[in-house]
Amino acid sequence: MSSNENSPLEKPHLSTSGVTLMPSMDKVKDKVEDNCCDPVSVHEKPGYTLCPYVDGFITTDTGPVPRIKTALSIQDRISTLIVRCGINRNQYKVAPGLYGVGQPDKTSEVLVTANFKLTFDHLRKELATLNTWILVLDTRGINVWCAAGKGTFATRELVDQIQGADLDKIVDHKRVIVPQLGATGVSARAVKKESGFRVVYGPVRAEDIPKFLKKNRKADHAMRTVTFTFLERIVLTPVELQIVLKPALITALILLVLSGLGPEFFSFTQAWSRGLTATAFLLTGMVTGAVITPALLPYIPGREFALKGIITGSLTGIVMLGIISSAIPSFSAGLALFLFCLSISSFLAMNFTGTTPFTSPSGVEKEMKRHIPIQLVTLVLAAGLWLYSAF
Repeated sequence: MSSNENSPLEKPHLSTSGVTLMPSMDKVKDKVEDNCCDPVSVHEKPGYTLCPYVDGFITTDTGPVPRIKTALSIQDRISTLIVRCGINRNQYKVAPGLYGVGQPDKTSEVLVTANFKLTFDHLRKELATLNTWILVLDTRGINVWCAAGKGTFATRELVDQIQGADLDKIVDHKRVIVPQLGATGVSARAVKKESGFRVVYGPVRAEDIPKFLKKNRKADHAMRTVTFTFLERIVLTPVELQIVLKPALITALILLVLSGLGPEFFSFTQAWSRGLTATAFLLTGMVTGAVITPALLPYIPGREFALKGIITGSLTGIVMLGIISSAIPSFSAGLALFLFCLSISSFLAMNFTGTTPFTSPSGVEKEMKRHIPIQLVTLVLAAGLWLYSAF
């Protein structure tokens, strides 16, 4: 659970699958851990509450399993918007373990996912017509694709959750469906050897799961294809902007100080007027690198994101120079602002590689080694020219 999912008075202290323990119940923590396989009796105790997405329990041979709702509430949608903006993102998670959707039985499929609540919600809302089990791995609140790369959506964790949930007593078919984007972290052979369960790799997108199951767990080419459409790119940009918000504020203060330096040693009038001009180019570089470049990604020449950021940053820099040309007193000042804009754009565009399937980890590493020195040199040159233009 996340604090996003509760009112301030309901901030969770301990969480089992579908059940939240209140801070006032510390003294019975050990009792809960001994009784965690019986969430119904846990819920009946004072100080406990069901997570909002739980709708009762399913009786199994190993005890009750939380049944989850497939419809997202207004609270879920508001929390999603907040997390999309990067707020409390690292704490937005659900308890790992076994959940059920609909009326699953021993023949129902077991879908594996991460405990990042955004991923969990994205999966459950696509399962309205199905009766399935969901096995949630402890990925430290990270989505499937990133967790597979970081080693938390992994073979060992999957085996531990299979065994911890006594899954062999829940279903008869000895089969789990793992998202295709989690394949890099899960060895099907090792899972089979250690747990007895066979791994079937499902489709890339949760929306294809009903069709995938209807086709007897067969994925067609479209289900296996990783897309990165305009909407899929643009929805990531608020997080990119939020990440750089604090560094941007610090940079803006530094620009005000640098802009005030001149023949009179320091001028508050110059700090304000020149500082605002420089800050305008800072914002232009940020929006260009974190929004415009991702939005136009397939249409910008070049393969390297840093280069794409240079191209878009150069164009927006030229446009800005034209718009506020009256506020730029000299060629050196204009060149400084232009270089500053494209260096910021290039860096933020390169930073976006962490969210895209367009590049590989090794490719990102090479790109960073090649372009970070160039970005630093450009930034230093821009600062030097900006100071020079004041004299």
